[in-house]
Amino acid sequence: MRVLIVAVGGVKGALTSVVSDYEARASRYWKLTVEEVVAGTKGGSKDPNTVMAAEAERLIARVPAHLELIALTRDGKQMGSAELSEYLEGHAIRSSAGLAFVIGGAHGLGASVLARAARKLSLSKMTLPHEVARVLLAEQLYRAGTILRGEPYHKG
Repeated sequence: MRVLIVAVGGVKGALTSVVSDYEARASRYWKLTVEEVVAGTKGGSKDPNTVMAAEAERLIARVPAHLELIALTRDGKQMGSAELSEYLEGHAIRSSAGLAFVIGGAHGLGASVLARAARKLSLSKMTLPHEVARVLLAEQLYRAGTILRGEPYHKG
């Protein structure tokens, strides 16, 4: 099953290798692709609503219409690792075209992304930098694959 991660901004610094490692691990289980969009606005506006709207337009443009969009937001539903693996398995069994996990920028996700989302998922009630959200999501996608295959990585 195809899994697409679309995120505002790239990963820099110490987390670069960690994100790359977990995304590579997760790609053993899912047809994983990652798309990054530029943060902010072309005019350099600092208004949060303007920034979110501009980023939302770029995010949505990267998500094919046939993929189910999952918005990562602290106001979304929280899932445990086993529950996420069951959710992914359900989509795979139904021969779903795939899922697109969308990670917003510094101000969060714009209203148009949230409106298009089939599901809102929370990685934490805390506000997380997008790089940390990328690590958590990639690790959980990897963990879900190991759970579904009965591999020893998941101890929970």
